[in-house]
Amino acid sequence: MIALALVAVAAVAVWAVVMLMMAALKVVLWLVLLPVRLLLHIVLLPLLLLKALIGGFLLLVLGPVLLIALLAGLVALAAAIIVPVLPLLFIVFVVWVILRSKPASTAIVR
Repeated sequence: MIALALVAVAAVAVWAVVMLMMAALKVVLWLVLLPVRLLLHIVLLPLLLLKALIGGFLLLVLGPVLLIALLAGLVALAAAIIVPVLPLLFIVFVVWVILRSKPASTAIVR
């Protein structure tokens, strides 16, 4: 039992050392690649702004078209939900009309 505990402690110690080495590697890579990242940010910033302008223009042009398509889809969805229920509503309406047309014979007369 003590041997198993020692193996578990050794495994945790090895895991801790490996994680410390990975953290150190991450810090070193971050420091080495920082100038490259900064340079790419400076170079690619105009492209990012151009992407935002093009995206805004496309939204301005295609927005109304997409809105109309959304409304048409909602109408189609409503029709797909309502149409199968129409026969049941018709049966309920016929029963209601039949029951409504009978005279009120249970009325209390004084």
